[in-house]
Amino acid sequence: MELKELMKEAGMVGAGGAGFPSYAKLSEGADTLLINGSECEPLLYTDYTILSREMSFVLSGIEAVIQNTNIKRAILCIKDHTAKSLSLSDGEELSFGIRVKLLKSSYPAGDEVSLIYEATGRLVRPGALPITKGIIVYNVETVYNLGRKVRLGENVYMKWLTVGGDVDHPAVVTVPVGTRVRDLLYSLSIKVDERHTVLDGGPSMGKIINPDTASVTKTTKAIIIIPSASRAAEAKRINPTLAASRAETACCQCTRCTDMCPRHLLGYPLEPHKMVRTAMQAADVLPHLVISATLCCGCGICESLACSQGISPKAVINGYKALLSKNKMKYTTNSDVEPRAERSYRVIPTKKWAETLGIARFDKKPEYLGILSDFKRVEIPLRAHIGAPSIPTVSDGQTVRRGEMVAIAADGLSVPQHASVDGKITLSGDRIIIDRID
Repeated sequence: MELKELMKEAGMVGAGGAGFPSYAKLSEGADTLLINGSECEPLLYTDYTILSREMSFVLSGIEAVIQNTNIKRAILCIKDHTAKSLSLSDGEELSFGIRVKLLKSSYPAGDEVSLIYEATGRLVRPGALPITKGIIVYNVETVYNLGRKVRLGENVYMKWLTVGGDVDHPAVVTVPVGTRVRDLLYSLSIKVDERHTVLDGGPSMGKIINPDTASVTKTTKAIIIIPSASRAAEAKRINPTLAASRAETACCQCTRCTDMCPRHLLGYPLEPHKMVRTAMQAADVLPHLVISATLCCGCGICESLACSQGISPKAVINGYKALLSKNKMKYTTNSDVEPRAERSYRVIPTKKWAETLGIARFDKKPEYLGILSDFKRVEIPLRAHIGAPSIPTVSDGQTVRRGEMVAIAADGLSVPQHASVDGKITLSGDRIIIDRID
């Protein structure tokens, strides 16, 4: 079976958060594979734990890509403090064609465009895909999953994630895909009160979830509990429409949001200070005025660190992104760009970023607790990835075994889903529920 078919059969999607089907990234023209192990957000230790405990499977996955494509080299990109903990050095060869690249402990080092530039010196054109520069980027857990598939024939039905934040004992665990968040927190003796907010993902780019209804997906990197009064939590509750209305009158045009924007510093034509002064009504009529909004990586530096007026350029830009998506518009260009000379002086240290968000005191190295799988129910979403939702192949009351396919890939961009526990099926709208049979 070809590698692309193997990856699709396994139900592999980007484990770093975006959820793009992994098989679709394997395109002709790539000469370099980058493995993103930067974990640029504070409080996250998932990739670090995988690298420290399961490096052999990570390397097996990377080797499978090299051996089955025309790619000549692979680069494992990790921060310098991570390398120190793993006793790895810059340029060290891990296996034939696989070397280590150390990154500064800065935010957002894991942004795909920034990562590619730091690791290879190549700068992806605004609006273009990494493959246009001969690059494919996978997350550490993605290649780990591939390693398990090629060596053990195992499909993706387990998920590694960090459970941390304002908790007594932060941990990294491995759980079945579909594990209900409330069950996971209960198993770790974590109680969430009204003073706290629960995130799926990191404190910067993670999304607020209801722990009573949410479940772990293939893209869940972490479950983070933070104070609702923290800057990190408050920023996620800003209404884009209200933010745009306020920004039109409150912005003093100091340009700090643009001056510190990582994508702008890479030479991208993204200027948040101009975005906040563009009337939403004008953008509704002439959306091309804000088309560069699609170049934003969503890091949040503009709203949490740069702005002195309490404005959220990120929220405004998110509103424009929704408008552009509705109109099926995206920024593209045939012109290359160059990083700005001041870029190296405006890098945000990860520690400084954590302090800015008000969560630095929670950044503690977690304990790996192993596999937690004694849950009575899992709820597997049919659409937790980019592309078309998976199509169920099971029926109500049917019993399935762990690893068995329960939904096939739809036409086009899509992946199948597999049972993560033994149990009985219940179809429930956009998800497959499996109740464990004791």
